[in-house]
Amino acid sequence: MPSAPAPEVISLGCRLNIAESETIRALVAGRDMVVVNSCAVTNAAVKATRVAIRRAKRDRPDAQIVVTGCAAQIDPASFAAMPEVDRVVGNADKLTSSAWKSDEAVVVSDIMQVRETAPHLAASFSAHARAFVEVQNGCDHRCTFCAIPFGRGPSRSVPAGAVVDRIAGLVDAGHREIVLTGVDLTSYGPDLPGTPTLGQLVERILHHVPALERLRLSSLDGIEIDDRLFALLTSEARIMPHVHLSLQAGDDMILKRMKRRHSRAESVKLVERLKAARPDIAIGADLIAGFPTEDAAMFANTLALIDDCHIVHPHIFPYSPRAGTPAARMPQVEPELRRQRAALLRESGETARARWLQTLVGTRQAMLVERPGDRGYIGNFAEVRLDASATPGDILSITITGAESDHLRATRETT
Repeated sequence: MPSAPAPEVISLGCRLNIAESETIRALVAGRDMVVVNSCAVTNAAVKATRVAIRRAKRDRPDAQIVVTGCAAQIDPASFAAMPEVDRVVGNADKLTSSAWKSDEAVVVSDIMQVRETAPHLAASFSAHARAFVEVQNGCDHRCTFCAIPFGRGPSRSVPAGAVVDRIAGLVDAGHREIVLTGVDLTSYGPDLPGTPTLGQLVERILHHVPALERLRLSSLDGIEIDDRLFALLTSEARIMPHVHLSLQAGDDMILKRMKRRHSRAESVKLVERLKAARPDIAIGADLIAGFPTEDAAMFANTLALIDDCHIVHPHIFPYSPRAGTPAARMPQVEPELRRQRAALLRESGETARARWLQTLVGTRQAMLVERPGDRGYIGNFAEVRLDASATPGDILSITITGAESDHLRATRETT
């Protein structure tokens, strides 16, 4: 008898979803199923989830279509009503075997009551050159634009021992780069005995897993980078010289209306300190265009932040009103103006990125090879394309030979 088609997991959105998708893949092994692990960060992300569901049904009409993730958690009824969807599974439930054994059409528990995270951490990331390890989930902050706390629940942390054991196992399995992920990564620890910090967790990982070659951190809230974490980011060679900051805006009034906890000056000062201590560090940032009440001068402050904070990995969103959030009730910027401002931010970010890439030409770098085997990333997260193929997962010594607008060209060094 022919075997059943392998299950497929489609992951949208953040790196935390990527990490959790690997756990899901193991839980649904052997089933003719497509799981769409959804995102709800913007209305566009929810729309992309629906597009992915319809495409999955067209591509695999006989497979069971299951929707999970943040969009499914926040609005399960709307996804259950889609004719293509067979089941909806909540964000906490998706990491439990019982949810996948259930025949119920909707399995969505109250995410706000969840107090633990990562009960099952993926043992393998065979489809990825780097491995993603969830160390934190949920968020206790209430930024006025954000619906994610309602999809992820309260902030909760994975005990350091479990994190270290998982990373050691992944390194033993051949992974040479690990990415720590979370919804609000810098909120790690207050819910654990002894209230450890993210910096202490990173120290423990580096000490107890000496074979780990490269450690990367996902998005950080700059206001929570303490002295210990700052020292690690700027002086530890095994931590990649790449910091992605959750900035969101560059105008103080908009930041207050977003209910962010930092000022523009604090963001600029943090980047100045990072660059002074580790000049090769590359800065990424999330920025929102067209937040409610944003006028031309306020937008200009955000636009200027790209240069003021040396942002070379910009992640730009036009503001998206999310139902039930305070910002959705504020005076709105016209949608077309939001799109125009987002385009200007992207253009400025692309210019800064291209200028930065040119400065790397002629340098020697270490590159983690991705699939396909002629592409990968160096420590500062610049994308590189080799002049010949190599084995995914390898770390190569390369020389940068040229720069395009969004990536570098390189040749492999011979020994």
